[in-house]
Amino acid sequence: MFISAATDTLSVAEGWDRAAPDAIRRLGEVPAAAVGDALARMTVLDGGIRLVTERSALLGNALTVDVRAGDNLAIHRALDDARPGDVLVVNGHGDTTRALVGDLIGEIMISAGVTGAVVDGAARDVRALSELGLTVYARAVTPAGPFKDGPGSIGVPVAVGGVVAAPGDVIVGDADGVVVVPWRRIEEVLGSVDVIVAREEALRQKILAARSDRAEVVG
Repeated sequence: MFISAATDTLSVAEGWDRAAPDAIRRLGEVPAAAVGDALARMTVLDGGIRLVTERSALLGNALTVDVRAGDNLAIHRALDDARPGDVLVVNGHGDTTRALVGDLIGEIMISAGVTGAVVDGAARDVRALSELGLTVYARAVTPAGPFKDGPGSIGVPVAVGGVVAAPGDVIVGDADGVVVVPWRRIEEVLGSVDVIVAREEALRQKILAARSDRAEVVG
């Protein structure tokens, strides 16, 4: 860690599976809404988890962290175990009084290759996070900083935005919001999203054709 703090209040899982890079890339090629539809819309985070940075695209394996409300010690420790392409996923228990992620953690994220964060809690320094090129979703923004005492857990299933995210699940985010893809269901989702996108495009073309026909009649 880049901070000096006792970590005896933290628990860290020994390790977990991550999705193959090719599978992750393919999930990023379709809208988050289509990914959510492929999962019966059951793993879509609630609308209270909103985009707080300029960049909206988010894609990668979940690096999960459970923290005490208003305390980000476990986040600092989790970033020691981060791998390039990970997404920080934090259960901040919906607390919006203190920011769990800010510009300094953002700098550590960049150094570790972490692409962004989803925080069921608050963030701060959002302009700086945007300038770093990170994508961050959070429940609120506040200038108030966090405590660094613990306790916390790293690499365990967490609740975020009304959905359970397990370590290694794939996080897909865009301007609409965030979807969690359980890593065991990735192939299932990949087999469904193209059909969903094609079906929607066919309906869109039908709507556009009807609009064109109506315009010609009016003209």
